Amino acid sequence: MDQMTSRPGKALLRPDSRRAPTPVSPTTPLRRSIAGQLLAARRVAWILLLTPPACLVQGALLLTSRRGRVEFAVFYWNSVARLLGLRVRVLGAPAGMAERRVIYVCNHSSWMDIPALGGCVRACFVAKDDVAGWPIVGTIARLGRTVFVSRSRQGIGRERDQMRERLVAGDDLILFPEGTSSDGSRVLPFHSSFFAAAYGGPPPLIQPVSIVYDRLAGLPVTRSSRTVFAWYGDMDLAPHLWRAAQWRGKRVSLQFHPLLDAADFASRKALSQTTWQIVADGAAALRQNRCVQPVSAPAMPAPELTAA
Repeated sequence: MDQMTSRPGKALLRPDSRRAPTPVSPTTPLRRSIAGQLLAARRVAWILLLTPPACLVQGALLLTSRRGRVEFAVFYWNSVARLLGLRVRVLGAPAGMAERRVIYVCNHSSWMDIPALGGCVRACFVAKDDVAGWPIVGTIARLGRTVFVSRSRQGIGRERDQMRERLVAGDDLILFPEGTSSDGSRVLPFHSSFFAAAYGGPPPLIQPVSIVYDRLAGLPVTRSSRTVFAWYGDMDLAPHLWRAAQWRGKRVSLQFHPLLDAADFASRKALSQTTWQIVADGAAALRQNRCVQPVSAPAMPAPELTAA
C-alpha cells in the first residue's frame, strides 16, 4: 500500500512510447490453456479479496500506529507478490537506517516493481500526481502515504518541499527517476529533478537499487519473453496482469548497492549521474546472471518470497 506509480493502462510515470512492445516469440507458450487461466483467475481473485479489508486496516493504522502502518504496508505488498507467484530474490540489504533517512533509487520496467519493492522496503513511493484520482489504485496510494509529483517546472519547488517534509517526518522514499518505465533491456537516463529533495536540508543517504526480472517458468528470461514482465508504451494494465498471472516460476532480483551520501556530491546532477551508472551496471550484470553480492551497509530483514 505504500504506493503505486502509474495510470491504469499506461506505463508508470509517462510510458516510453518511442519503442513498440517487443512481441513474445511464437515459440514461447502464452499460457492460454484452461489451467493457466484458472490459475490467473485464482490469483486475481485472492488479490481482490485481500485489498478491501487491507485498506480498512491501513486506514485505522494511519490514525493509531506509525510503526503499524509501515509494517502493514510491507505485509500487504509481500502478500500481493506471493499471490502473483512472484519470487523476490534480494541481493544485499535495504539500508533502513533509523538515524538518517534513505532514498532508494531504482530503475523501473513493470507495475510488478511495486509489490516487489513494497514487500521488502519500509518506505513511501513517489508517484505521478494523476494516480491520486484513479479508482481503487488512488485509494491504495493515498493510504500508503504516497508522495505525488507532477514533474512540471512550476511544481518542482512544491514537490521538492513535500519530499523533504516526508524525510524530516521520518519516512524513507522510493524513487523511479527514469520518469517512465522501460522495456527492461536497459536503464533510461535519470532526471536530476527527482534528486532535489536530497539538497536544502539534512542530506539523506542514497541507496541505488537494480531491478531485473530474470526467471520465467523457472528458465532465464530472454529478450523475447521479457514483455511478460515489462509494462511500457501503450500496453494496457488488465491484459498484461492477466497474462503475467498465468505464468509460474516468475522471479525478480533486487540488487541493493552500497550507500551513497548526498553530502558528498556538489549537485543533484552529479548525484543523479553516479546513481544511474551504479543502477545501470547492476541491472546489466543481473541480466547476464553475473551479479555479485555487495558488501553493504546496515541490514533490514528482507525475506525471500516463495512463488505461489
